[in-house]
Amino acid sequence: MKRRFLLVTLLVAMVLAFTLTPMGAQAAVKEPGSALCMNPSKVKLREDLRRLWIDHVGWTRSYIVSALAGVEDQKDVLARLLKNQQDIGDAIKPYYGDAAGNKLADLLREHIQLAGGVVDAAKAGNQADLAKFNKEWYRNADDLAKFLSGANPNWSQKEQQDMLYGHLKLITEQVTARLKKDWNADILAYDKGEDHMIMYADMLSDGIIKQFPDKFK
Repeated sequence: MKRRFLLVTLLVAMVLAFTLTPMGAQAAVKEPGSALCMNPSKVKLREDLRRLWIDHVGWTRSYIVSALAGVEDQKDVLARLLKNQQDIGDAIKPYYGDAAGNKLADLLREHIQLAGGVVDAAKAGNQADLAKFNKEWYRNADDLAKFLSGANPNWSQKEQQDMLYGHLKLITEQVTARLKKDWNADILAYDKGEDHMIMYADMLSDGIIKQFPDKFK
């Protein structure tokens, strides 16, 4: 009787354990090769890309603040921001090669240079230049989306475009808020922008893991 009671108790515990396990955890167990089943190499890629894209929005913000206020560190901040674009390009070289990494860095540097034009035109109130640079800025986002989707079938051009357009929108909100001296709106736009870029970094890392599973065993 005692042995039968222990057996029943064990079975009940097993059923409860499975029932209470989150669905995501169950999926990870069922699909050990998926991105959900993380290992040290996958975690490192995700952390590295998150850091690079958080730096991207952080140094972009620093440049916006310096440029709009006319602070003396503007050129130095811009140099650091441009270095971040090369760092991002370098991060994909182990998977796509030097040429692709440098191409991505070039497109991202253009993204920053056009952003600088948008900021300067907005500060000066030059609507013609603002419209010109803004149009080119979105064209550059289209070029980035096309390049990335061509490199990895897991990165759809539409999803890339949506994420990059969202990034531009949140930068624009920061610039607009600072020009109006609406500091709360500025802070909110930056916080949203950082969250957005973390999601974007995860989209990129998940795509790389799916495309190159042998590199993440």
